[in-house]
Amino acid sequence: MSKTAFVFPGQGAQVVGMGKDVYDAFDRSRSIVEQADEALGFSLSSIIFEGPDEVLKQTANTQPALLTVSVAFLEALAECGLKPDFVAGHSLGEYSALVAAGVLSFEDAVRTVRARGQFMEQAVPSGQGAMAAVLGAERETLAALCAAITSEGSAVELANVNCPGQIVVSGTAAGVAAVVERGKEEAGAKRVIPLEVSGPFHSSLMKPAADNLMLTLAAIEMKDAAIPVVANVTAKSVTAAADIRSLLVEQVYSPVLWEDSVRYLIEQGVDTFVEIGSGTVLAGLIKKIDKNLRIVSVNSISAIEALKG
Repeated sequence: MSKTAFVFPGQGAQVVGMGKDVYDAFDRSRSIVEQADEALGFSLSSIIFEGPDEVLKQTANTQPALLTVSVAFLEALAECGLKPDFVAGHSLGEYSALVAAGVLSFEDAVRTVRARGQFMEQAVPSGQGAMAAVLGAERETLAALCAAITSEGSAVELANVNCPGQIVVSGTAAGVAAVVERGKEEAGAKRVIPLEVSGPFHSSLMKPAADNLMLTLAAIEMKDAAIPVVANVTAKSVTAAADIRSLLVEQVYSPVLWEDSVRYLIEQGVDTFVEIGSGTVLAGLIKKIDKNLRIVSVNSISAIEALKG
């Protein structure tokens, strides 16, 4: 029996103007964007649609922007009658998945990810943390290099296990610089590319952000998931609200096990992945995990029309 997963992108997928076509065409999508502006008390929509790019790229804006656009596309997609058997999201995208699964209201989610972005920006002073994409290294070898560098006094850890041959590391600026310098020789990497980010996301340096997020999450209502959610932290499905709440706190300082999550979904019988929101980042990663899967990116009106057809 063929099964479908809805998946939602995280930071890096943002682009000025994203979602404008569904905002203009669908009342339900427009309502989501208007709810975001109202819930946050400022015009997030003008940042999404008009930029400038450097303002959209600030993580406290990027996070609510991507969530809003994903949920706007989800609402537009509702008319197609397509229902998922599972949902998952990459990092921030997990919150979009939780809205889709009925765990969080959209208003609570957008306020929470705005706060999450602020907490993540504040956790480490600018310039002290960094991230880098490591291409072509094996997970175990790279993890061993990170452990060796950390033991030498400069913390660095695996942050995103995206697909075979693409792993992001995160940590102190010195720790990440050491991976950039030693990754080819000591971990067999083909390339190590420093990333333009505002902090060392998904590393233990984010624990102050996690502590703040725990208080924010404690104050909002979360329901058990109506659709199983595959969590970044465990790469297993979860439905209980209490478990989801604690996993969201852990997620801030833990690696995103995206490759493991996709493999878990395949094991559960999923053969169709529908990426909902800006860009095609997840489609690219999923294809590298298994090129035989059916993958659809819902990031425009034409994509929605194609699904209806």
